[in-house]
Amino acid sequence: MTRSIKKGPYVNPRILKKVQGVKPAEAGVIKVWDRACMIHPDMVGFKFGVHNGKDFIEVAATEDMVGHRLGEFSETKKFWRHGGKMQKELDVKKKEAEIQAAKAAKNA
Repeated sequence: MTRSIKKGPYVNPRILKKVQGVKPAEAGVIKVWDRACMIHPDMVGFKFGVHNGKDFIEVAATEDMVGHRLGEFSETKKFWRHGGKMQKELDVKKKEAEIQAAKAAKNA
Protein backbone atom coordinates (compact mmCIF):
# COMPACT_ATOMS: atom_id res chain seq x y z
CA MET A 1 0.00 0.00 0.00
CA THR A 2 1.43 3.36 -0.99
CA ARG A 3 1.50 6.57 0.96
CA SER A 4 -1.30 9.00 0.15
CA ILE A 5 -0.57 11.77 -2.33
CA LYS A 6 -1.95 14.33 0.12
CA LYS A 7 0.84 13.54 2.61
CA GLY A 8 3.62 13.45 0.04
CA PRO A 9 6.72 11.26 0.06
CA TYR A 10 8.37 10.41 3.39
CA VAL A 11 11.93 11.69 3.52
CA ASN A 12 13.70 11.76 6.87
CA PRO A 13 14.68 15.40 7.56
CA ARG A 14 17.91 14.32 9.31
CA ILE A 15 19.08 12.53 6.17
CA LEU A 16 18.22 15.55 4.00
CA LYS A 17 20.16 17.78 6.39
CA LYS A 18 23.24 15.54 6.04
CA VAL A 19 22.97 15.66 2.24
CA GLN A 20 22.29 19.37 1.68
CA GLY A 21 25.29 21.62 1.14
CA VAL A 22 27.77 18.74 0.78
CA LYS A 23 29.31 17.27 -2.37
CA PRO A 24 28.85 13.51 -2.84
CA ALA A 25 32.62 12.91 -3.06
CA GLU A 26 33.25 14.63 0.29
CA ALA A 27 30.40 12.99 2.22
CA GLY A 28 31.67 9.41 2.24
CA VAL A 29 29.17 6.77 3.39
CA ILE A 30 26.17 8.13 5.30
CA LYS A 31 24.85 5.58 7.81
CA VAL A 32 21.06 5.22 7.72
CA TRP A 33 18.76 3.14 9.92
CA ASP A 34 15.57 4.50 8.35
CA ARG A 35 14.80 1.98 5.60
CA ALA A 36 11.39 3.57 4.88
CA CYS A 37 12.94 6.86 3.74
CA MET A 38 12.36 7.61 0.06
CA ILE A 39 15.26 8.54 -2.18
CA HIS A 40 14.93 12.24 -2.98
CA PRO A 41 16.53 13.84 -6.09
CA ASP A 42 18.94 15.69 -3.77
CA MET A 43 20.34 12.32 -2.64
CA VAL A 44 21.53 11.24 -6.10
CA GLY A 45 25.25 10.54 -6.14
CA PHE A 46 25.61 9.90 -2.42
CA LYS A 47 26.49 6.57 -0.83
CA PHE A 48 24.33 5.36 2.02
CA GLY A 49 25.06 2.59 4.48
CA VAL A 50 21.57 1.12 4.92
CA HIS A 51 21.14 -1.04 8.03
CA ASN A 52 19.68 -4.48 7.35
CA GLY A 53 19.36 -5.55 10.98
CA LYS A 54 22.93 -6.78 11.29
CA ASP A 55 25.25 -4.88 8.94
CA PHE A 56 25.28 -1.73 6.86
CA ILE A 57 24.85 -2.48 3.14
CA GLU A 58 26.39 0.19 0.92
CA VAL A 59 23.91 1.67 -1.56
CA ALA A 60 24.89 4.28 -4.13
CA ALA A 61 21.84 6.40 -5.04
CA THR A 62 21.31 6.89 -8.79
CA GLU A 63 18.66 8.69 -10.83
CA ASP A 64 16.79 5.44 -11.45
CA MET A 65 16.29 4.96 -7.70
CA VAL A 66 14.47 8.26 -7.10
CA GLY A 67 11.05 7.54 -5.60
CA HIS A 68 12.06 4.16 -4.21
CA ARG A 69 12.81 3.48 -0.57
CA LEU A 70 16.31 2.89 0.80
CA GLY A 71 15.31 -0.47 2.27
CA GLU A 72 14.53 -1.88 -1.18
CA PHE A 73 18.22 -1.98 -2.01
CA SER A 74 19.42 -3.56 1.23
CA GLU A 75 18.46 -7.23 1.54
CA THR A 76 17.56 -8.39 5.04
CA LYS A 77 17.76 -12.12 4.39
CA LYS A 78 20.74 -13.99 3.02
CA PHE A 79 19.97 -16.75 0.51
CA TRP A 80 22.12 -19.69 1.44
CA ARG A 81 21.13 -22.33 -1.12
CA HIS A 82 18.72 -25.13 -1.74
CA GLY A 83 19.94 -28.39 -0.27
CA GLY A 84 19.38 -32.07 -0.81
CA LYS A 85 21.14 -34.95 -2.54
CA MET A 86 21.06 -33.39 -5.98
CA GLN A 87 22.77 -30.23 -4.77
CA LYS A 88 25.52 -32.24 -3.01
CA GLU A 89 26.14 -34.28 -6.17
CA LEU A 90 26.39 -31.11 -8.24
CA ASP A 91 28.83 -29.60 -5.75
CA VAL A 92 31.05 -32.72 -5.85
CA LYS A 93 31.09 -32.73 -9.66
CA LYS A 94 31.94 -29.04 -9.73
CA LYS A 95 34.79 -29.51 -7.26
CA GLU A 96 36.19 -32.46 -9.29
CA ALA A 97 36.06 -30.38 -12.48
CA GLU A 98 37.99 -27.56 -10.76
CA ILE A 99 40.66 -30.01 -9.54
CA GLN A 100 41.06 -31.50 -13.03
CA ALA A 101 41.30 -28.03 -14.58
CA ALA A 102 43.98 -27.04 -12.04
CA LYS A 103 45.97 -30.23 -12.79
CA ALA A 104 45.71 -29.63 -16.52
CA ALA A 105 46.92 -26.06 -16.10
CA LYS A 106 49.81 -27.21 -13.92
CA ASN A 107 50.94 -29.85 -16.46
CA ALA A 108 50.72 -27.48 -19.41
